[in-house]
Amino acid sequence: MTASKPKTFRVALVQLRSGRSIEPNLQAAEALIRQAAAAGADYVQTPENTAIMELETERLLAVIGLEEGNVPLARLRALAAELGIWLHVGSLAMKVEPVRIANRSYLIAPDGEIAARYDKLHLFDVDLAGGESYRESRYYRPGSKAVLADLPFGRLGLSICYDLRFPALYRALACAGASFIAIPSAFTKQTGEAHWRVLLRARAIETGAFVLAAAQGGLHENGRSTYGHSMIVSPWGEVLAEAGEEPGVIFVDIDLAQSADARARIPSLKHGREFGVEIATAPARPRMARREAS
Repeated sequence: MTASKPKTFRVALVQLRSGRSIEPNLQAAEALIRQAAAAGADYVQTPENTAIMELETERLLAVIGLEEGNVPLARLRALAAELGIWLHVGSLAMKVEPVRIANRSYLIAPDGEIAARYDKLHLFDVDLAGGESYRESRYYRPGSKAVLADLPFGRLGLSICYDLRFPALYRALACAGASFIAIPSAFTKQTGEAHWRVLLRARAIETGAFVLAAAQGGLHENGRSTYGHSMIVSPWGEVLAEAGEEPGVIFVDIDLAQSADARARIPSLKHGREFGVEIATAPARPRMARREAS
């Protein structure tokens, strides 16, 4: 006899303000993860760059390691097993070549085993107002595939931060059966104030899925400011829980039946069509003779 899925499960999002040293970041993350587990969370998500926020790539390469024997990953796997939770580490910087890094998300099962890995697909190469500039592609290696994972509660779609701006990824995850989608992030304060809330709600509405987005927040040791506002959004686009800028934890009890209900009400995932693009050219207008001044 097949065990039925739990009707609801408790989600906790951990908001951090990671600095340039791994050990204090892990201590801060562990304390909040323990707080989440003590409050009954079944699934706990941390933000992008959980273990370190470092803009100087050479320094980052010097302190991170390969996945095998990686200290932050080993610590977090042991913590998930101790607490008996699904721990979704938003991302860790993993060395994949001598001078190349993967921004990699880990879903860790309650026994401490790695259930899924996802490398960030879209790299943040932008120049913002005020001289704020980022070139992730200089040292980061992008992922090559979308990733889903089956949990006891339902199917999870994985993504990271800048991926949020590419709706085709989320449609693909939803069409492949994801009823809740993770978007752990370290959104800049500037872009977060402008776009974070509306993009998260849009991705939830478009996919009919719960959106779970743990974030970094505040002024970091490296001088970068991130927006915070970790958020849980329903498949109908309602904001169910939202943090401020400070580190902490937010919770929501989720019933994934709401995803099926939203998709039944607006079945847009079934209505997508392939289409070409036509560029209409306006007819040339005859030139008017210039009227001489009288």
